Amino acid sequence: MTEGTFGASTRSLLAAAGAALLDARRPLSLDELARLAEVPHDAVPALASLAHEVRLAWCGSEVEVEGILSAKTGGCPEDCNFCAQSAQFDTPVKATPFLDVDEIIEAARETAQLGASEFCIVLAVRGPNAILMDQLVRIAPLVRERTGLNVAVSAGILTRAQAERLAAAGVHRYNHNLETARSYFPQIATTHTWDERFDTCAIVREVGMELCCGVLLGMGETVAQRVELIGQLRDAAPAEVPINFLNPRPGTPLADRPLVEPLEAIRWIALFRLGLPDVILRYAGGREVTLRELQSLGMTAGINALIVGNYLTTLGRSPADDLQMLDDLRMPIGVLSKAI
Repeated sequence: MTEGTFGASTRSLLAAAGAALLDARRPLSLDELARLAEVPHDAVPALASLAHEVRLAWCGSEVEVEGILSAKTGGCPEDCNFCAQSAQFDTPVKATPFLDVDEIIEAARETAQLGASEFCIVLAVRGPNAILMDQLVRIAPLVRERTGLNVAVSAGILTRAQAERLAAAGVHRYNHNLETARSYFPQIATTHTWDERFDTCAIVREVGMELCCGVLLGMGETVAQRVELIGQLRDAAPAEVPINFLNPRPGTPLADRPLVEPLEAIRWIALFRLGLPDVILRYAGGREVTLRELQSLGMTAGINALIVGNYLTTLGRSPADDLQMLDDLRMPIGVLSKAI
């Protein structure tokens, strides 16, 4: 990124982006986003301010709160280089069986007490087998009935028939992350393809579920590949995009990668908002170790949703701290949903 001074050319670039998104209500081209990606470091707060304006104009002021639960942890056969749940790497995370229904409902109740509207059941699998599918279609409506929460599921690659069953069971959103750009994906996983992921995303939308499709930044991808990813997310047309930052896990091939620098994280939160103005952009894994004291700034750089509590294999910060942050920023908690 450029180290230069915030000068007239940068102000002109930001003004043009604001005119496009706020006045003309026109999405930016990928070339325009690539130029914004190169603004100097001292212009990042201005970039973030523009992204916050775009968020308010396109999505409103409310923030959606979600809890996630790893209902089947570890033992995944895939070789995603960032993931401590892969059975192919020697990590501290060991395989555990599917949680029983009472444990899942209790976790959902605790999530509901925080003011959340969404609860995501996550399985560490390539895709659900018949037994897991039966469990999911039984549990999803129970969680909804007993807690009032919208239910999301993340269970890997789906067939159309599986997606149809989940939709019929009342699953509101399905999470399937693209993670990184198509051009970089072979450096991250080899046991499945980026296209398999994209195909599942398409199926999810076609059967009537909302698509939650996230990214993981900081795995060695280039600036150009991050912009490429924004374009590919546009093609996937998700309702929600979780922004994850790599929190290197012991025993994985990416264990020694450095964290994304805090100001760079803010830059890319802002750029994902400017590139995807109408999505639910969710704070997700890695924000605590990456942003540290800048987490509030991220909330004013385009974020309008967050996961509270712990993640799948890493700890989050206290839900009370996140709720206090939202209160301090006067950001109301609400239910967000993108029309499909």
